[in-house]
Amino acid sequence: MNKSPMTAKGAEKLKEELHTLKTVERPKVIQAIAEAREHGDLKENAEYHAAREQQSFIEGRIADIEAKLSNAVIIDPATIDAGGKVVFGATVRLLHLENDTEIVYQIVGEDEADINAGRISVQSPIARALIGKEEEDIVEVKAPGGVIEYEILEVRYG
Repeated sequence: MNKSPMTAKGAEKLKEELHTLKTVERPKVIQAIAEAREHGDLKENAEYHAAREQQSFIEGRIADIEAKLSNAVIIDPATIDAGGKVVFGATVRLLHLENDTEIVYQIVGEDEADINAGRISVQSPIARALIGKEEEDIVEVKAPGGVIEYEILEVRYG
C-alpha cells in the first residue's frame, strides 16, 4: 500500500478512536456476546447475532485504522514553511471570482477531509489545482458544473 499524507491532528484523532475501540467498545461487545450465549440456542438468538455483527464491525474498523496509521506520513502543518506556496497541510483563503465570496480550506489527508469543516482532501480537484500556487495567483478548478476561478488571498501554515 502506498504511503499517504496525514496531518498530526488527523493522526491523533485516529489514535484516539483506535484506543476507544480497543479499550471500551471491544470489551463491551465481548461482554454482550457472553451474555447472549447464556440465553441458550444461538440459532434463534437475535441478541447474539447482533453482538457478533457489532464485533465484526469493530474488528474491521480497528484493522482499517491500524493500516491507515501504519501507511501514514504524518505532517505537522505548524512546522511547514513553504515560502508562501500552497502545500499539504496549508490553510488557504480563497476568493470565488464569479460571486465574490470568500472560503477557507485546509488541505488534509483523504481520511481527514470534511467539507463542512473546511478540510479538503489533497486528492480533490480544488486541492490539486491549489498545490504549488501562491498568494494572488488565479486558480482554475475543473468542477462538474464547469470551470471555477479562485484568487488565492492568503496561505497559512499551522
